[in-house]
Amino acid sequence: MAWYLFLVPLMFAALAAAAPSNRWRPWLVPAGGLTHLVLTGIAVTGEPVSALKGWLVLDPVSTLVLGFVSLMFFLCSLYAPAYLALRPERSNRVFCACLLAMLGMMTLVIIAHHLGLMWVAIEATTLATAPLLFFNHSPRSLEATWKYLLIGSVGIALALLGTFFLAYSSIHEGLEPTLLLDDLVNLAPKLSPPWLHAAFVLLLVGYGTKMGLAPMHTWKPDAYGEAPGLVGALLAGGVTSCAFLAILRFYQICRNAPEAAFAREILIFIGLLSMAVAAVFVIRQRDFKRMLAYSSVEHMGILVLGIGIGGMATFGALLHMITNGLTKGVMFLSAGNIHRAYDSKSTDDVRGAMQRLPISGPLFLAGFLMVTGSPPGGPFISEFTILIGTIQSGHYWVAGLFLALLAIVFIGMGATVLRVVQGVPTAKAMATPYRDRPQLVIPIIVFFVLALVLGIWIPHSLHDQLQQAATYLEGGHS
Repeated sequence: MAWYLFLVPLMFAALAAAAPSNRWRPWLVPAGGLTHLVLTGIAVTGEPVSALKGWLVLDPVSTLVLGFVSLMFFLCSLYAPAYLALRPERSNRVFCACLLAMLGMMTLVIIAHHLGLMWVAIEATTLATAPLLFFNHSPRSLEATWKYLLIGSVGIALALLGTFFLAYSSIHEGLEPTLLLDDLVNLAPKLSPPWLHAAFVLLLVGYGTKMGLAPMHTWKPDAYGEAPGLVGALLAGGVTSCAFLAILRFYQICRNAPEAAFAREILIFIGLLSMAVAAVFVIRQRDFKRMLAYSSVEHMGILVLGIGIGGMATFGALLHMITNGLTKGVMFLSAGNIHRAYDSKSTDDVRGAMQRLPISGPLFLAGFLMVTGSPPGGPFISEFTILIGTIQSGHYWVAGLFLALLAIVFIGMGATVLRVVQGVPTAKAMATPYRDRPQLVIPIIVFFVLALVLGIWIPHSLHDQLQQAATYLEGGHS
């Protein structure tokens, strides 16, 4: 089963690359997404999955992340055929093949328990994603693609160096070298502390670049600003979740070593720094898609902050990975529809979106309220859980700063979003041919409903899975 989980999307990617019809090829994307979702459901509800002598394993954390990423990809894939039908002038062969290849590589990242294999899979995910950013073939999209590749390459090189340092931390102590996660977790108390410190810092910077943590976030505004809404949603909810999982793997090793406090302090600092950077740049932001990039930087900071605090906040961080991803699906897809209707991303040109697009406009506003932590959205529950965990752990100043930064981001994003949705659309905007249609709004509605439900009720199966994953990360047994 472990092999099928990532090989099946790659098979669909090959079919998409070979399919001759530009019209029917996009339907391979939801077909591949649905097949992967079914296989994931079988895997997470069946017997424990392990293959290749422990190189591929579904543990409690990867089970949670895989289920979420598979669901998110499927919902986004439902948007793909209608979106590509609006772009008949451009071949979608590379776009469809790369979407499915990205799903396969994200799956491999999630189930890989060999840290070298995980590194390869993350870099392959980057390479599969890059052509998606260049889909519009504009000078700005070309610049965004190169920035994404170059900054990502620096990050992945640092992650590779950190992986070497981690392996050497066992060699330095006369232990048998290994990159298998389970072996490293068991050997953690015996690893060389200086080499482990250096490895964690390099790995956090390396994979933090992929995740979009500050100050390694500089690729995000350009990439998210120029990517199609569908791609932006998958980057913000899928690729960043895989990078977050990579950081969690190395946190597990430090958590089992005497270096847990060292790792926690760095995670708390980076988390608050990311939130602060987002708060600064989100104010007076005139490009509403770049605004979403800084919102992603903020929420990546919230994720690592929750892990750094530990305890209840770990549960909250894992829940926030899901609620933020679902809400980003609402925001990016509705923003894509607004961009298409106005042929602009600037608040100088975009006004009255609620009147111009009576479904996408209100969903964009509702998504903003949820993503900034307004009740009863899912992010409110996850952020509140992190806040309670922060207070219970005695980090009162962190809790205060956390609330202050959330308030600043709410005000900054609110000013931009209200300029977009309020007012009267221009005659130029009303003249564009795009209108809301079922194929392009139903996936957004489903994202919205799921995010809203998680703010009111967390299913018992999901709660149990979150609890198992949090316990596993904190050094307990699933």
